[in-house]
Amino acid sequence: MKILFIEPRTMNNSAYDKKLSNRFNIYPPLALAQLAGMTPAKHKVEAIFERYQNVDFEWDGDVVGISCLTSVTPRAYEIADRFRKKGTKVVLGGWHPSALPEEAKQHADAVVIGEAEIIWPRLLNDLEKNELKPFYKNETPVDLSCIKSADRETNQGISFVAGIQASRGCPMGCEFCGITNSPDGRIFRKRPIDDVIEEIKSIRQKHLYFYDPSMTINPDYTKQLFRAMQDLNKKFVCFGNADVLGRDDELLKLASEAGCETWFVGFESISQETINKLAKKSNKVENYASSIKKIHEHGMAVIGAFIFGFDTDTKDVFDNTAEMIYDLSIDIAEFTILTPYPGTPLFDRLDKEGRILTKDWSKYTEKDNVVFTPKNMTPYELLDGIKGVKKKVNSLSGISRRLLHNKFFFVHNILGNLFQYI
Repeated sequence: MKILFIEPRTMNNSAYDKKLSNRFNIYPPLALAQLAGMTPAKHKVEAIFERYQNVDFEWDGDVVGISCLTSVTPRAYEIADRFRKKGTKVVLGGWHPSALPEEAKQHADAVVIGEAEIIWPRLLNDLEKNELKPFYKNETPVDLSCIKSADRETNQGISFVAGIQASRGCPMGCEFCGITNSPDGRIFRKRPIDDVIEEIKSIRQKHLYFYDPSMTINPDYTKQLFRAMQDLNKKFVCFGNADVLGRDDELLKLASEAGCETWFVGFESISQETINKLAKKSNKVENYASSIKKIHEHGMAVIGAFIFGFDTDTKDVFDNTAEMIYDLSIDIAEFTILTPYPGTPLFDRLDKEGRILTKDWSKYTEKDNVVFTPKNMTPYELLDGIKGVKKKVNSLSGISRRLLHNKFFFVHNILGNLFQYI
């Protein structure tokens, strides 16, 4: 069969952004490449990443598979409807269809709920026999030893960075997190290290981005992986939790020796009260500075992620966060608006409280829209506040203050922003 994978663009993707991304694919997708790697060789696979390619609605094949996050769902449904209108079978999967499968089914012949790699070959077999089922879901968590290397030949454009994944799952259970609240998302699983190393060896790019929710959930596994990576001559960025990074010097030493340049850390808030309500036990605000200092001492930079809009946030949170960022010597600060994604306890709670303002999924971007009513400020004040803190921290004076605090900042500023805004 002929298969077309599509990753839709956001609805507000400008022509300029699309043109630029067509030439420089800095942060390439991974999910569809992983699925292509699991597709039986007898099938022909093509892929379109719409942020830098146009969808050919005249494509003549057997099935279109579309993977989507919440913010691109309206575009995914639009594409699906057009292909189905001409008689092409459509399968929808990804975070949003997994959270709202009945909604997604209105636009698809079949919906994959949760991880797709093991289900996908079975789905294709059903399709060949004209026995396609409406929904597909794993009965047990996917064993990552069964996962094959991603088929990166499906990617287009000039890729400076390649995605890779060694583990899945995060047991933290944060109320707002789409990963930990996805099907089997709290069950930590790891790939055999030999499999990961072989896949890395096959990647032509020097720079990697680990898609693992956190490389500090199982430090022993990560240390083994980093030891095995030391002679591969790669550079990479990965996610980690503040508590482990602040106390495990061996892990940091091995990370640096393996080629890690930057740790992406979800600090989330500078308020311990907020952190406690999130039940994120890995974060102690009083230890943020020492954790960052340890990472810097091992020659690596820190991208710190902060979220605004929690019920404990008041209007002074923006200025207070900006000041702490200077004191913490964070290399790059990423600011996002709290966004209640369908399928998360946060969405269910706010919906029950009547605080969800819109279910126009295209507005669920974390950056440009407030889609719920905050507790201690108006939606406008939240949006204006995040714009203000971004401007303050990234202004000439803000950059100067951070540069004075941290010798790593200037070197890693451009790299960090590339990962943040693409």
